[in-house]
Amino acid sequence: MENPYIPMPMNVVKITTEVDTNDIKTFRLTFVSKEDEEKFKYLPGQFGELSIYGKGESPIGIASSPTDPGYVEFTVQRTGTLVGGMVTTALHDLEEGAQIGLRGPLGNAWPIDFLAGKNVVVVGGGFAFTTLRSLINYMIHGENRKRFGDITVVYGARTPGLLLYKDEMAAWQKRKDMVMHVTVDRGDASWKGREGFVPTVCKDVAPSSKNAVTVICGPPIMIKFTLPVFFDLGFSRENILTSLEMRMKCGIGKCGRCNVGNKYVCKDGPVFSLAQLEQLPRDY
Repeated sequence: MENPYIPMPMNVVKITTEVDTNDIKTFRLTFVSKEDEEKFKYLPGQFGELSIYGKGESPIGIASSPTDPGYVEFTVQRTGTLVGGMVTTALHDLEEGAQIGLRGPLGNAWPIDFLAGKNVVVVGGGFAFTTLRSLINYMIHGENRKRFGDITVVYGARTPGLLLYKDEMAAWQKRKDMVMHVTVDRGDASWKGREGFVPTVCKDVAPSSKNAVTVICGPPIMIKFTLPVFFDLGFSRENILTSLEMRMKCGIGKCGRCNVGNKYVCKDGPVFSLAQLEQLPRDY
């Protein structure tokens, strides 16, 4: 039996700075071992533990799609130099060509079979768009696209400079098989797009709840005010999905730090429906 604590060695082949504040970067990793690459089978919504030798490890959602073979991507926010941010700071100090460790894939995924045949409304805010990007690229890829109905995306950030994956979003907006709504809380002199908070935009877009599921990830305050919009639109709690990725620690249900009620978020989640979450204590 393989040791789940031992990370796979990974090469950092590309680093992309995503935002004007320089505190969010996307790391493209390739496998040192072909055997590890063949074993690493994942779906959108899962996460991995990135480790910097001598610093520690941190759980990060997978931002790439399994439809892009040969590499895996993680978008990482630098969270400071204290204990919680030691690893992310070390990651941000890396240069292309460095080697790091990866454990995973871990956790469950966005329920692809449940989403198949339905209209999918993807709602994201700020940095939490990472695993949503994975899901979108999976759904619109080649033969996968016909498995899903209409795809509507609402994505917002505080300012234009804090939007992730700008080039990719521009390409999505040109597609005929999905609808993309990008908004910022406050635009600048060069911003020509929509201004407004994500809940307001969702209310304006008013996606139909008929044969539809919504997948929501973002800051807690965004989710708090977005949920009532979808209740008013007729979405059931079973058809509202989110992720508790922020609860992760060891990733394999041993440390107990992600425990909520009778669930280990790292093993039973991080993806849950709202109906499932309402059965848990309010700890989350």
